[in-house]
Amino acid sequence: MIVYRRILPLRTRLAILSYVSVLVAIMVAVIFMGFKVCHLIEEEMGRRALAIARTLAQMEVIQNNVGRPGGAGVIQPLAEKIRLATGVEYIVVVDMNGIRYSHPVAERIGGKFSGGDLGRALSGQEYITRTAGIRGPAVRAFSPIKTDEGTRQVGVVVVGIITPTFTQLYQAIQAQLYPSLAVGLLVGLLGSLYLASRIKGAMFALEPEEIARILEERTAMLQAMGEGIVAVDRNMRITVINEEAKRLLGLDDNVVGRSVDEVLPSSFLSRVLQTGQPEFNQEQVLNNNTIVIVNQVPVKVHGEVVGALISFRDRTEMHRLAEELTGVKSFVEALRVQNHEYLNRLHTIAGLLQLNRVQEAIDFIFAVTEEQQELTRLLTKNICDYSIAGLLLGKYSRAKELKVDLLIDRSCRLLRLPSRMDAAALGVVLGNLLENALDAVRDMEPSRRRVELEMREDSGELMIMIRDWGAGIPEHLQDRVFEQGFSTKGAGRGIGLYLVKRHVDTAGGKITIHSRPGEGTTVMVRVPFFHR
Repeated sequence: MIVYRRILPLRTRLAILSYVSVLVAIMVAVIFMGFKVCHLIEEEMGRRALAIARTLAQMEVIQNNVGRPGGAGVIQPLAEKIRLATGVEYIVVVDMNGIRYSHPVAERIGGKFSGGDLGRALSGQEYITRTAGIRGPAVRAFSPIKTDEGTRQVGVVVVGIITPTFTQLYQAIQAQLYPSLAVGLLVGLLGSLYLASRIKGAMFALEPEEIARILEERTAMLQAMGEGIVAVDRNMRITVINEEAKRLLGLDDNVVGRSVDEVLPSSFLSRVLQTGQPEFNQEQVLNNNTIVIVNQVPVKVHGEVVGALISFRDRTEMHRLAEELTGVKSFVEALRVQNHEYLNRLHTIAGLLQLNRVQEAIDFIFAVTEEQQELTRLLTKNICDYSIAGLLLGKYSRAKELKVDLLIDRSCRLLRLPSRMDAAALGVVLGNLLENALDAVRDMEPSRRRVELEMREDSGELMIMIRDWGAGIPEHLQDRVFEQGFSTKGAGRGIGLYLVKRHVDTAGGKITIHSRPGEGTTVMVRVPFFHR
């Protein structure tokens, strides 16, 4: 399982994220709008400077004096008067050679115009440029001076205006900006807290790490279940399916998102989604003709059916496990063997009578009766529970059918049952251990077809010892024989010894195996009569 590092709660993280997002959005908006306002102001000042330049360029007093000796004495006072009246930074009038005829600094009159952007204006063009002056950024408007009804250019009027920087604009409006920002951030903070609370409430007050852990646990639980699980939504589309369901349905690919009718019979979920009522323990036939026991339960959210959950299990598997758990299989097998043995004896007696061997028939009857009565008297006298006695009698008959000598020690005693092991559990233990021992020797040579059973009370414990003379268990497999599903006898086995181990452990007992290849196996079970 993934180990998650503890970090800030989701509500705090959502609030911080939302608040930071609002803060960044406001700051970006302020910066963007500041630069946009600066640009608009700059454009407006450029248009204003160009309008002033045009006005000066059309004045006859300027047109008649630019480019003439002594013209600066006429143009300079007029240009300064207009500059002071309009509030522009400077007004410069130059002739076609770039010589100044006006300037805010009188000493520069008569000097060459500097800036490098006068060329197009001397060619008769009107335009606005941006430049970085000593006092800051500025816009300059160039307007040509033309005479003779606009046919001859005699100079250029240049008007410059200092534009405010972003910092200057911010300083100018900060008194109004701070309250607006404070209100916006407060609204953003409150909205963030509200949004975080709503999201956390919708997630059942769980952290994302907790949700991930719960999802992992639920997925592991679904995969570990011995039943096939399929969940569908209200549109009958599969949302969850575990590996056992895929196995029973014979599916290999991922069917999540597909309609349930494509993988399950149409009889599934016929009424559950409509009525909202669960249906339990119903038999259905799957596509591969497997009969399963089905439970169908609706999934409801706020009283509304939003889907359904289907669980199903192979009926044959359920019946097999039930037989193993209750010991019914062992008793049925014992009865079958006894019935088969009695039929064989009747056929023997009938054959002797048909041959007129009456005395031999009588002797056979007495021999069989004496043997059966002796074993029956031993078991009924020394075994307190009749089901256990019947099980041992059946296994004795089963051994004779397999031509195996089952030697039940004449000192066997079972005068009481352990406090935490009933007759059914003890029957499972004895039946499975004896059946395994008989299977181990049935294919051996006649001298080794032998199984011994001892059962008695020893130091406050029930001691059961079963020994066979079979091929033995390899040493590397002895630790695995009690694992569920493990068997050396092929598929479909591997449940008997697992149940034996489970019943012995539940009763607080111990089970040990001593085995060597070629020398047989001895199984020792010790169960206390009273739990310590």
